[in-house]
Amino acid sequence: MILKGNIVDILNRKIFKGEITIEDGKIKSIDERDCTENHYILPGFVDAHIHIESSMLVPSEFAKIAVKHGTVATVSDPHEIANVLGIKGVEFMIENGKQTPFKFNFGAPSCVPATSFESAGAVIDSDAIKTLMANPDIKYLAEMMNYPGVVYDDAQVLKKIEWAKYYNKPIDGHAPGLRGDDLTKYISTGISTDHECFTNEEGLEKLQKGMKVIIREGSAAKNFEALIGLLDEHYEHMMFCSDDKHPDDLLLGHIDQLCARAVSKGIDIFKVLRAACVNPVAHYNLDVGLLNVGDNADCIVIEDLKDFKTLQTYIDGELVYNDGVSRIKHVEFKNLNNFKTDKKEVSDFKFESKAEQIRVIECLDGELVTNKIIENAKNEDGNLVSDTENDVLKIAVVNRYKNEKPAIAFIKNFGLKEGAIASSVAHDSHNIIAVGVSDAAICKAVNLLVQHEGGICAVSDKVQKVVALPVAGIMSDKDAETIGKQYSELDDMAKQLGSQLHAPYMSLSFMALLVIPSLKLSDKGLFDGKEFNFIKVEVA
Repeated sequence: MILKGNIVDILNRKIFKGEITIEDGKIKSIDERDCTENHYILPGFVDAHIHIESSMLVPSEFAKIAVKHGTVATVSDPHEIANVLGIKGVEFMIENGKQTPFKFNFGAPSCVPATSFESAGAVIDSDAIKTLMANPDIKYLAEMMNYPGVVYDDAQVLKKIEWAKYYNKPIDGHAPGLRGDDLTKYISTGISTDHECFTNEEGLEKLQKGMKVIIREGSAAKNFEALIGLLDEHYEHMMFCSDDKHPDDLLLGHIDQLCARAVSKGIDIFKVLRAACVNPVAHYNLDVGLLNVGDNADCIVIEDLKDFKTLQTYIDGELVYNDGVSRIKHVEFKNLNNFKTDKKEVSDFKFESKAEQIRVIECLDGELVTNKIIENAKNEDGNLVSDTENDVLKIAVVNRYKNEKPAIAFIKNFGLKEGAIASSVAHDSHNIIAVGVSDAAICKAVNLLVQHEGGICAVSDKVQKVVALPVAGIMSDKDAETIGKQYSELDDMAKQLGSQLHAPYMSLSFMALLVIPSLKLSDKGLFDGKEFNFIKVEVA
């Protein structure tokens, strides 16, 4: 097979007319010669950090869509399913991914559960990390979110890091806002990347101290604008990722979108492509070709170097996407889940208190971080309730692994004027999380998810919609087009109920993510992510 066109040699900073000969899945030769084709041939894109589960698709269905955008490989942390099902969940992701030609590179989840302040469905300790690290299908130790454990020498955390070093595999970081001496110590343990920088200054410090900084642009967390200014000078040490991308967004674009945005800002094309194609392969030692003779033929044909519209995608020389059609086939698999709570009563969501002021989670659109604010409480017959007039709504987290009393707090900026929304996609433990205008609405939404053993939903007085997620309560057994359409309809309903957030369900899913400051809610209570302990809702 011969590909003809403008060949993009990223490392040598050359673009030339030529032909690429592919035999037995590898590049046999690259020859500079004249041709009439005007499209461009370059290495495929690599998402340097993603949780496939957040697309609500199993790996084989994710791959179908990713190749449409020129993505040939991912560095994938199966942390979400591991929190539900442990090593069994990790094995499911690996085996399902192996049924496609797409190059999934899974890591060993380092923080299951993410903290001791929440209830997960499984535990992966240092002995389990040792087992995973010995597996050749595991390419790295995934994001070390317990940065206090690293800074304060937690024995289990350090053992996990040591096993990664023993097997000579990279260690991913996750340290939002970590600076100064604590950052220096964090890096000194061998942690080499961070995708959680949300300011230019933070990203620059991490780069200067030797970390690789991954620019993230997902469905909720969007740090591209804050960090892209660093790429021009630090392109050798930066990468692109999506982290968490919902199905409707994935249908629209992937790493190709970040390339287009970077180029539109005047950044040198070769620097952009270093971040999008080369650096992840080099850092994680991936078995992904980079358009050199002898490499695997993992390459894409794109229309131009402005919009990066993919015309064809090849993986190991196999044409997996062509002219608008993905050639990756559907894979049959058996659902697995872990959902054991019973339906709740409206009274379970009462918050009995006479407090006049409360601590409130301030959700920030497009950010995983939140603010801790003080608001006046609204009290009805001794029960603290949602205050729609001031957009201070009740939020609840329900343990899905056993029957426990829901944890209750309050949140600002969801904007609902009626009904409730809920999800069993709630990072990282994936308990049920719900926000609504009344206890009854919250209870109705929660019970709808209990009935379906996982999903996302919206309810009003007259309408209820649910997208079932029967795979671990976090993924669909359907294809991307089906789940993307259902998700879009649900997203529209949440906004009809009053939410002004860009991605209300993605934002909701992070309101239980304790390792991201400042204020979050677990199934055990309101949590201060800066002090790393529980805090009362009522202000004394």
